Amino acid sequence: MKTKADLLPECPVATTVQLIGNKWKLLIMRNLLVRPWRFNELQKNLEGISQKVLTDSLRSMEADGILTRTVYPEVPPRVEYALSELGESMRPILESMEQWGLSYKSTISKK
Repeated sequence: MKTKADLLPECPVATTVQLIGNKWKLLIMRNLLVRPWRFNELQKNLEGISQKVLTDSLRSMEADGILTRTVYPEVPPRVEYALSELGESMRPILESMEQWGLSYKSTISKK
């Protein structure tokens, strides 16, 4: 029987892209780097994301171990999403992307 690791690409860059390489997952991670978020907060902040895409992205990221989902036993139930330890390990990658984006914007504004 194949394990989850057997289903990942051989190339480590391709593995990373498969896990976080879409627009919405990166933006979800950007938000979760700051603090835990609730579903509706994420949906309002991520302009243009549909409920289905947000739900699918969060489920996928939870299954991959990138984030945690905490359900608080309240009425109504409160659910928060936060980066897991594995997700936190991607902080330097996202910070590098932020710095590159700032540098790029600065470069093209001088042209």
